[in-house]
Amino acid sequence: METPEEILASARRIKKELVLWRRYLHMHPELSGREFNTAEFVAEKLRSFGVDEVTENFADSTAVVAVIRGNGEKTVALRADMDALPIEEKGNKPYASNYTHIMHACGHDAHTAMLLGSAKLLVGLKERLLGNVKLIFQPCEERSDCKGARHLVENRVLEDPDVSAIFAIHVFPELPAGTVGINTSTVLASSDTFKVVIKGKSSHASRPHKGVDPVVVSAQSIVALHHLISRCVDPVEPAVITVGKVSGGYAENVIPEEVTFEGTVRVLNPKLREKLPKLIERTVKGIASAYGADCELEYFWGSPPLVNDAQTTAFAITALKELLGERNVLTLDKPTMGGEDFSYYLQRVPGTYIRLGTRNEEKGIVHPLHSSLFDIDEDILPVGTAVNTFLALRWLENSGRL
Repeated sequence: METPEEILASARRIKKELVLWRRYLHMHPELSGREFNTAEFVAEKLRSFGVDEVTENFADSTAVVAVIRGNGEKTVALRADMDALPIEEKGNKPYASNYTHIMHACGHDAHTAMLLGSAKLLVGLKERLLGNVKLIFQPCEERSDCKGARHLVENRVLEDPDVSAIFAIHVFPELPAGTVGINTSTVLASSDTFKVVIKGKSSHASRPHKGVDPVVVSAQSIVALHHLISRCVDPVEPAVITVGKVSGGYAENVIPEEVTFEGTVRVLNPKLREKLPKLIERTVKGIASAYGADCELEYFWGSPPLVNDAQTTAFAITALKELLGERNVLTLDKPTMGGEDFSYYLQRVPGTYIRLGTRNEEKGIVHPLHSSLFDIDEDILPVGTAVNTFLALRWLENSGRL
């Protein structure tokens, strides 16, 4: 079996290709559910490497699912997400997005490039693979209303061949470039969304008493929702409500008929997650009623909290210390309140979500995820490729045993 040094050396030898793939994808970002060119690019590359089983449009989605079959029954899965965000890219990178208001601001271009690199390396090791590797290039991670992880899982992406474990990498600008961070339990929060429509009565701005002002009701409701967390939730329970979109009105001198606002709800505790929709409804409907307005609330359940499996995580920590050295593998104590639909895979099979550090202050790589200035240190691309490859090889070799 290949040594850690050999895997890293192989990944470094294809760095030029990794950078070219990542930059092409960065220049041609596609929004959730519309990853048509990205999927075509991925499928073409996989076939050029010699991957025999490549399924495009898996389960009537833009997903690409491939299988590299080795000598054994056990199957391990590796996942990369492909979608971009509706963000206008800033900065003067030569590989900046070609499209207005669409950007890879979350590193999915890097994830896709690294998994392509792993596919290329694993095909070269096919005769020595002690099992199968399933590659899942997933759309729609950024949105819960299209065909992402939940849809793929419901359509048996983890079957035929049956997956025994799954791993995923996500770039993380809070860690130094080239290091990895792993949570031994909860990694990320649930991610649900809501939409509130406040319906009032239009009137002239100079005669507010003749109408019912939905702007005021919305403002009061938004402030109250933040107080809901501080006064109705146990202070030791992490929870975040954020209203990120407000729309309504026609002119500065007109009280409008209605105002809409939308937001997200993020918690770590599943029991609290179940309670919050009723608390939100009680809050906004109570305020609307007090002002004589009507209120409509829609609540959309998104991905559940992401919790790493104990066995696969212990395995990953041991394997990656072997690959990268002990000082480059960090155990993370605290979860963060972001959300990730990788949690749907972990509800079905054991697996581990790994953060790959990208921060490099000397290169100015310091901006957070979802920033219009986000970028990565491309020196990490071979590292992520080696991580994917080594985890797959070692899992199949050891059948998941430490």
